Amino acid sequence: MTELMIMPVARDSKKINQALKRLRTLGLNDAHQLLERARKGADTAIFYDLALVGNLTENLLAGIINISARTMLNYAQQGKKLEPAQSEHLLKLVQLYDLGIAAFGTVDELNIWLNKKCWNAKDAPMDWLITPGGVDMVKAQIEQLMEGYPV
Repeated sequence: MTELMIMPVARDSKKINQALKRLRTLGLNDAHQLLERARKGADTAIFYDLALVGNLTENLLAGIINISARTMLNYAQQGKKLEPAQSEHLLKLVQLYDLGIAAFGTVDELNIWLNKKCWNAKDAPMDWLITPGGVDMVKAQIEQLMEGYPV
């Protein structure tokens, strides 16, 4: 999963900014808010907005949260929400990308960092994103970088 997966289509900055604004209005300011929203189930629109903002393929993002892109499409067509565990994972990824964009300046710089192996590690941070705990670890590393600590 360490291979950088960039969407091959031209990026529409207006659509990206609109999606980013929608993600930032989810109210994920603390763990309690995130868990309450996850318990209710996340809309598939959040998945597609994160894929757009994060410059991630739908297959990659779906694989990270352990669902197929086809199932996600079916959920979207049926108006079905994600299960709480998948919702929590997706919402943590939203938080991570919001923090990462703030730390690195652009999503492209964040994705480069996510796909680079850390020193003395076999894996890149992107490899850790397949579990909610891994997302938390990567967020903690970004927070350390923002405070000036080496990771």
